[in-house]
Amino acid sequence: MHHDNDVTALIDEELPSLIELRHDLHRHPEIRFEEQRTSAAVQQQLKNAGIAFRSGLAGGTGVFAFLPGGDQGDRATGLRADMDALPIPEKNTFDYASANPGFMHACGHDGHTTILIGAARVLSRLSKYQRLPRPVSFLFQPAEEGGAGADHMINDGCLDGSILGPPVGELFGLHGWPDLPIGNVLTRPGPLAAACDAFIIRITGKGCHAAFPHLGNDPVVASATLIVSLQSIVARNVNPQNQAVLSVTRVSGGTASNIIPDEVELQGTIRTLSDQDRELLRTRLTECVHGLMAAHRCTAGIEWELPAYPALHNDPKQVEVFEKVAAAILGAENVRRMEAPVMGGEDFAYYTSHVPCCFFMIGLRPPDGRTVSGLHTPTFDFTDAAIATGVELFCRLAVRDLQRQAERL
Repeated sequence: MHHDNDVTALIDEELPSLIELRHDLHRHPEIRFEEQRTSAAVQQQLKNAGIAFRSGLAGGTGVFAFLPGGDQGDRATGLRADMDALPIPEKNTFDYASANPGFMHACGHDGHTTILIGAARVLSRLSKYQRLPRPVSFLFQPAEEGGAGADHMINDGCLDGSILGPPVGELFGLHGWPDLPIGNVLTRPGPLAAACDAFIIRITGKGCHAAFPHLGNDPVVASATLIVSLQSIVARNVNPQNQAVLSVTRVSGGTASNIIPDEVELQGTIRTLSDQDRELLRTRLTECVHGLMAAHRCTAGIEWELPAYPALHNDPKQVEVFEKVAAAILGAENVRRMEAPVMGGEDFAYYTSHVPCCFFMIGLRPPDGRTVSGLHTPTFDFTDAAIATGVELFCRLAVRDLQRQAERL
């Protein structure tokens, strides 16, 4: 009789080829909704492992795979990985650095995808010995970086049981974390990542010669006043106990030092953890824009860019499940609670509004003290030594009742 103790041995057998796969994915990065080669590689891996899947999802590159298990009517445990890269030129010089100029895996999705493939391969091999304690669904998702690929996967039926297997009853996802040591994990119940709303404000005044400003309505001065005033929204309207961010990140306007332009364009973002604060910031931003523009005899239009990611909220019970499983693998001292949510966005948030979820971070910092470059930087590289940890966490989350089930037989 084979039990879940076989998981570690199977991972050890799979690990060398998984590292090769990760390097291959890193060498061939593809940005959101263009992950054709990556998707084909995932599909080939699933075919080789004898795992049923459906492709062509979420705009064409998403893949949904399934392994049966449990009793008839059981809901599936879902495991998710994102596949897309970023439009950042890579500065690494190792032999598997990006071969696609201008693009790289700067957020570690090559590692995430490799981990999920590893979990699928190990669980498929395990299922040959004994029926898995529950069905398992694998979501290989495109376009996490600004494309809301998770929302597309949901709309295509990846949670409701309309593709393969039963509906997903719980979902787990992970992310590599550069500041966390390998062998450590990090999560928290409730809000973990912020809702992200991006805006563009186009201010229109009346241009004129810079020597005769009284003949125009200066959109540059109006934009400067607005930028400063917008910073008071979080400081004076949001409960100080809540986390929120409003940042103006781009200012564009003008053509010469002696010309007051007709228009100035601002771009920025707001980050919030609750629907109430999200609506508050959007409302107050709109009020400030129109009120201040009237005072400066200018006009302005506001465009809210889509998609606008919701906040990611972990289900407390799923966090307990994850922490119990992780502690058994890594030791309780290496299972950490995130003190506060991060204000970055993560489109796993879409899943959390449909099924109980736990999103967690796995450490990437090697034990030899070497640092790992930050996410979204041109020298980032997912740490190969973290692959085994991710695969084992995913596998043991999926088979966490296998020993108990075996003992009943």
